[in-house]
Amino acid sequence: MKIITFEAIKGGVGKTTLTYNFGSFLARTGNKVLLLDLDHQCNLSEIYHVIDTDTNVGNIFTRSGEVKIHDVAPNISLIAGNLHLDDIERSLENQTSKNMLLYLWLADNYNKLNLDQFDYLLIDCHPDFSTATKNAIIISDVVLSPITPSEHGYLAKFNLESRIEELRKEAIDFATRKTYVTAEVLFLLNRIRPNTRSSRELTRKTETDESIIATIPERELFNRSTLDHQDIFKLLDNPDVLTHQRKFKDEIEAIFKQIAERISK
Repeated sequence: MKIITFEAIKGGVGKTTLTYNFGSFLARTGNKVLLLDLDHQCNLSEIYHVIDTDTNVGNIFTRSGEVKIHDVAPNISLIAGNLHLDDIERSLENQTSKNMLLYLWLADNYNKLNLDQFDYLLIDCHPDFSTATKNAIIISDVVLSPITPSEHGYLAKFNLESRIEELRKEAIDFATRKTYVTAEVLFLLNRIRPNTRSSRELTRKTETDESIIATIPERELFNRSTLDHQDIFKLLDNPDVLTHQRKFKDEIEAIFKQIAERISK
């Protein structure tokens, strides 16, 4: 199972929308996908109309109770978020193992919950670098972070990289001195509009940056996908939409295929 965390220090960059639609792409191409909602806003859970107050991610961090895997779409399952996860994180502040709780939960439940049935685990985090986010990064193979054309968009890239490097030094096996943080950190240029100055400047600044693996154009359909609770491919299956968006459908499928191939290396 490949573990991918979608994270950004800066909010409003389309992180949840990308998690949702990329997960749908992977499922449509024959992969079994498990989504883990670690954002206490629970937007990913709400997209799938999942309200789970008893068996959600909170139990992973309190180490009590069951955690339920909800089947939400063909080839897609979800562990629901907890609206009070930020409060739970604060209660863990003095625990020495606070950053390893997700690691421990996976080790304890991998066989019990038959997690090897999934090809991908996609984790949606809150835009911060809190305990839950650190837990996600520690178990991840890849961290994917969207960058948008804004005043501080590109600076957020260096902020995230430096914080992950600090965590890499902090989260170590004290016997071997080896770090638990082995994730490759990769970036996506998101909401790019080539006809705007800010998008052109961001593209120019990053054109030689090999950690940036894809450029995703700005499209209202992405916003509609989360508002309408339908992934972008379902929206594009509508003949009336497809008539005007056939080129974009081919483009976004190629972009998501490019991302999938890169993170699977």
